[in-house]
Formats: sequence, structure tokens, C-alpha cells
Amino acid sequence: MFHLKVERIDQTCRFELSWGKGQQLVEKLNYPEILTRLYQDWQQIYLSFYTTALRGRVQASGSLNAPPPPVDWHAKLVQAEAKLLYEFHRWLRSGDLFEIRRAIASAAANKIDPSSPPVNVFLTCSPIELERFPWEAWEISDFANAGNIRIIRTPQNIRVEADEEQVLRRRKARVLAILGDETGLNFQADRQAVRSLSPIAEVEFVGWQSEQDIGELKQRICDAIADEKGWDILFFAGHSNETCITGGQLAIAPHTSMLISEISPYITKAKERGIQFAIFNSCSGLTIANALIDLGLSSVAIMREPVHNKVAAEFLVRFLQSLGEYKDVQESMLAACQYLKLEKKLTYPSAYLIPSLYCHPGSKLFCLQPFGFKQQLQQLLPTRQELLFLVMFLLISWQLPVQDFLLERRVLMQAIYRNITGQTGKNGPPPVLLVPIDQDSIEKDNIGIPRPMPRTYIARLIDRLSALNARVIGIDFLLSRPQKNNDKQLAKSLRNAVQKQPFGTWFVFVELEDDSGQWLRVRPEIASPNWSLYGDMRFVMGYMKLGPGEHYDVESLPFSYAIALAYKENFESNHDPLQPQLKSQKYFLSQVKSDIKKKQNQNYTSLFSPSSHFQPITAFSYQLGQTWLHPIMDFSIPPDQVYHRLPAWQLLRAKGDAPQLRHVGKQAAIVVPGGYLEAGVSKEGEDNFPLPGAIAYWRNQPGSFDNSRIFTGGEAHAYMVHHFVTGRLVIPIPDVWIVALAALLGKVAVLALLQPNRRRHIRKSFSPFRGESGRIIVLGIATAGYGLVSLQVYISSAILFPWLLASAIVWSYALPALIRRKNYG
Repeated sequence: MFHLKVERIDQTCRFELSWGKGQQLVEKLNYPEILTRLYQDWQQIYLSFYTTALRGRVQASGSLNAPPPPVDWHAKLVQAEAKLLYEFHRWLRSGDLFEIRRAIASAAANKIDPSSPPVNVFLTCSPIELERFPWEAWEISDFANAGNIRIIRTPQNIRVEADEEQVLRRRKARVLAILGDETGLNFQADRQAVRSLSPIAEVEFVGWQSEQDIGELKQRICDAIADEKGWDILFFAGHSNETCITGGQLAIAPHTSMLISEISPYITKAKERGIQFAIFNSCSGLTIANALIDLGLSSVAIMREPVHNKVAAEFLVRFLQSLGEYKDVQESMLAACQYLKLEKKLTYPSAYLIPSLYCHPGSKLFCLQPFGFKQQLQQLLPTRQELLFLVMFLLISWQLPVQDFLLERRVLMQAIYRNITGQTGKNGPPPVLLVPIDQDSIEKDNIGIPRPMPRTYIARLIDRLSALNARVIGIDFLLSRPQKNNDKQLAKSLRNAVQKQPFGTWFVFVELEDDSGQWLRVRPEIASPNWSLYGDMRFVMGYMKLGPGEHYDVESLPFSYAIALAYKENFESNHDPLQPQLKSQKYFLSQVKSDIKKKQNQNYTSLFSPSSHFQPITAFSYQLGQTWLHPIMDFSIPPDQVYHRLPAWQLLRAKGDAPQLRHVGKQAAIVVPGGYLEAGVSKEGEDNFPLPGAIAYWRNQPGSFDNSRIFTGGEAHAYMVHHFVTGRLVIPIPDVWIVALAALLGKVAVLALLQPNRRRHIRKSFSPFRGESGRIIVLGIATAGYGLVSLQVYISSAILFPWLLASAIVWSYALPALIRRKNYG
């Protein structure tokens, strides 16, 4: 963007070009007096040709439709125009202006991309006699395509700042059309042209009616201009003229005018309410344009000379046609002038030299904005660059390893956030008592070969738990192969616990489906499914092993789900729990289902949160290789809120009144492998998993007594039991969904960030957030705010909204748009 000031002092013209970051060129050029004479000759012949129906107060006899005058004014006008333009161009092609022309031409030549905005040259002339010349016709350079350079006029004095960017309205554009004194004129074409905007704009007419009181008319015009609904465009048709101090005059009725200075307070209110552009399809509007730009309007279109009624109508039709095609005011002005030059030059010579556009250098060129669902939808469509970003992030978010990587780190952040904000949970006893047979237990109790685990040792643990009145015991050891001398002792301990009064123990054993499809279960001589529950021991680390849903049944319940079912029946039911019977001939699970149906009149699955079971959308996503809405293990909850860890060796040695045994009768006890090297079913160490980031965080906190660098399958089962029992299952919103939604929100953010605050006092109140830097700060605050909200929603509502990829795509949309706006103004 260039600023060119041309100032005449005596016989010298000073040209000052400024641009960029302080670049400036100053040249002086002698002013040829012949230009003044040629302009005066052209103006006199111009007025003689257009003798009547002028939109000014110049009147004479004759008409375009009258018989030709004795003098061929058409030919004389063409000749006068040619002489004026020839001398004007010759003067501006002077070698003294070579550096100025080259600077502008070089900037235009660098616009390689056809979609790049043209080079705007904001021209200020002083005095007004210099301003009357047709500067728009200046062919600045032979080095570049002149069509890529646009000359836009701007006043010498501008006291009020303009809006940096056009406001994006959630309504149709509004146009106020003021029709002035129609004496000697015909506004029919003007009315039709303005009404042509009706499909995309609300048009309201105001003007003089016969026998209307003049004072009432003036007040009505002022009130209309300052309407609280605001306007986008102000249009005036009628007689007008220049004035030295008052900014120009508008003939609003026969023998009645209003000065721009009279309506300037109402124009100021209209600007505060959003008016951007004014078009005066009337005569001699130089001072009018200067006054309105000085008031802060972004753009004003005027006629510098008296203009014939038909010329004004032809210009307006073409100008509004382009404006209605959502072109900016400069493009619309060029299109209308080109039409007059190429299509109507023989009928209306020199007419294309008359219109001029004045703009505020601090504002964007005005253009109408599409309105309506279809137009708003089109605005939300991604650009080519945005589409590439969208596809890239969708592909990234589709990858399961990426999802797992981001999920673990997000849960770690949730753990940190919980700890910082003090939302770590209740102080009551956890629902699970975890009894790990760890390395210390193996050493202290002289277990020589822990794989398979001696069943006599498991029997000792069961006897001890039964003596402590444990009512639910899960065994996380696969007991599918015989241990000749040990099976009898384990079977005896199990039966003794089941028959204990007044409440027998509910046992839950793990089972596993091998590669051949055969289920490996506890041996029948050890335990029977008629008085115990079985549960599938398989799971994917980090994700819940879901129970059967309303439309999805499974052959085996998950191990943790079966334990949670036993917990709810023994500790949360309003009825006495069903007692397992050793002589029963019916599967115990079937007995439990029937008992719940009978006593509570509901299906057993209704005891759990709906999220505990398979959902159709989750099952469908499996076919796509995804895990949509599959609940996760919430490791952000501290382990001591999930389970109480009591190693096997301590359980066997602790006295009955020990504090760690106080809540055994109200907890689900799970005997599990405790992280020794051999733990596993098909291979050693299979039950030992890498330590999740959130669990590592909790173990590194002061007061933690667990320094293990592995995470066992038993601990994962404990977390799942906790989630089933408490009903807290965190639902992660799929990354690919959030990326798609964030792309839409990112587009909305781009459209919103590129709009200014509507009122100036608002902009001043939030001055740190103005400009591109301010918008980036706003976007950064919004991103951080979304992150904090998503962290709290995770805790409060058990919903995980992804943050990183969503934020990344919003920034990938917004940042390039802000950079482009900064570079191109």
C-alpha cells in the first residue's frame, strides 16, 4: 500500500510517496499552466454538451434529444478530452517522477499470484484545483500491467479513524436511499437500480413529498440516517454542490438544501452503528467526499463534476450491479467507468472521467457480504490450504498409535490437574482390596516356583480372607491345569468359604479363550460354575473391558465386570444377597440374573452405567479399526482411591485388628500376581505392563510407598472394578470427530477474528487485543480456555474432549489467515 501526496505551491508540485516501514521518495516537478487552461476548456465544452438535466444548479436551454446545435459539441468535447489527457500524461511521465513510478510498478510486478490483491495507491491532492484532474486515468508505468495498480483518493485531513475491517453482520445489508429535489430530473432509473439490491439487502427510501413541511423533512432525513438498526450504505440522488467550509450542500426539496455540516452528527451516529459506504449520484461532490471520509466513513463514491441525469443513471446501474455481485467498491467503480468508456463513449463522451472513489486509508474496501443459510454455508467451506490441513489432521487422528500416545499424555495431564486443584477423590475406603503375590511374598513364604503359583498358597490366602469375613473374592490365576496334591486343599478352602455363615463368599475366577476357540476355565474338581462366577481375563491396557449391551451378548462376562456384579449384590443391594449353594445344579450366573429380576424387577445390566456396556456406535467403529466412545481406564484417579494394596505376605501375618484389615468385609478382594518376573499365562512377564504416565506421576508423589516400575494386570482389573462399581466411565470423544468439528469452529474463528469490534469505545477498552497480535492473543486465550474447560469436564462429567489436535487445526486455519491479512492490509 502506497500513499502519494501531491501538493502545488506556486508553480511547483511536490510529489511525496511513502510505503512500507518508513520508505519515502520526494520529487518536485514544475506545474504547466497549460494544464489549467486545457482543463478549463474541457470543462466549458463538457458543460455545453451536457446542457440540461444536470444534477447540479447549472441550467441552460437545449437537450440531448433536441436538434444538433450549430456547433458540434460532441467532436469538440472529444478533442478537448484528448488534449487534456495528453498533456496530463506527458506531465506525469516526466523523468523527475521516474523513481516514484518505478517504486509503484515494482510492487505491482512482484504480484506474481493472480489472486494477490492489487497495489493500492492512496492519492491526496492539494489544493482542490489539483484534485479536479482525472488522476484515475494516470498510466503510472509501462513496466507493469496498469490493471494491477489502483488509484484511490483520500482527503488531506482525516480526523476520525475508520474500522480496520468490515463488520460481518448476521443480517441482510441495509441501504438508506435519500432522494432529493427532483426538479428537472428523473429518479425512476435510480429507484430501480437501488431496488435491484433487494434480494441481498434491505432498502429504505426517504425524500421530499409534495406539500411536506421542510422542517419535518429535514428531521426525518436526520432520524433515518441515525436509525438504531444501522445502515451499511447511504445513497443520495439529486442536486448537490461544493461548499468551502460546510462540506457541501444537498438539495433535498425545491429551493431547500441541507449542508453536510448539518447532518454530520447523524453521520457520526450512523458510523458507530456500522455504516461503511456512501454514494452520491449527484454533481460536484469533492468537498462532500472529503467531509465524509473525515468523519470516519470507509468509502465514498462521488461525481467530481456536474453530471447528466442519464449518465448518472447508467453509472449507478453498472456500479450497483457489480456491488451486488459482492465485488468491492473499487472493483465496482472500475467496472462502471469501463462500461461508460467502452460501451457509452459515443453517447456520453468524457463521462467515464467524472466518477471518483474516496477511501479511508485505515479501512478495508467496502463490499456487500452474502447473507442467508446458503451463503453462510459457503463461507464455512474450507479453502484449498485449509482442506489440505483438514485431510492431514484427519489422517493423523485416524491412527490408533497416535490416539494411544495422545491418550496416555492427556490422562497424565488430568492426574496433574486433579492433584493441583485438590480433586483427588473421597477419603473413604476404596472398593477393592488388592492382594498381590509379589516378589517379597515369594521370598518370605518360600515359594520356589511361582509359575504356576502353588495352589496351597492361594488356599492359605482364601482361608485368611474368609476368616476376615471377605464376601467377594476374585482369583486372577488361571486354574485350568491340575496340581495333583494341591488342588484338594484349594477346593476345600473354597468350599469352606462358600458355606460360611451367615454370608457365604462369592468367588470369581478368570477364564481365557485360547487360539483354538476353547475356553480354559477353573478345573471342575476345584470349583463349579454352579456356585461361582467366571470372567474373561483379557483386556486392552488403557481401555475398559465392556460388559454385554442391550443388543450385544457375550459368552463370558469380563472378569472385572463379574467382580463388580458380586460387589453390587453383596454391598449395594437393598435385599439380602443370594447365597451360593454347593449342591446347586444351575449356573450361579443364571441364578444371580433371575434373583435380580425377581427382587428388583430389572435386568442385571441395569445395575451398571449404560457406558459399562457395548454401544452400537462402538461396535460399528471396531469394523473400521477404531474405538469410538470406548470408555478408558481413568488412571488420573490416585491408586489409593481405587484399591488398597495388601501384599500376600502381609495379609497372612497381619493381626485381625490391624488397620489395613479394617474394611476387608466391605471390599472386593482380588488375589493377583504381584509383578514378579514369571507372571503370565502363555509366557513369562505377560502380566507386567509398562507403567502408564499418570500412575508413574502418582507413585512419584510424596507419601507413596509403591516404587514399582511396572503396572500389573491385577491393578488394571482393580481400576476396572472401581469404574464399574462407581459408575465412573470416562468416554473419550474420538479424535477424528473433534478434528472435523474443530475445523468447522476454526473456520468460524477465522471469520470472527478477521472482523473488528463494532464500536470504537469497545475497541479502546480492549486496546491490547487490537490488530493481528491482539487477535493471536485472543485465539491463544481461547485455546487455553478450552484446554482448562476440557480438563474440568473430564473430572465433572467423565467426558474426554481431545485438546491437542483440535487446537492444532484451529491454529492452522487461523494463523495463515491472520498473517495474510497483516501482509496485504
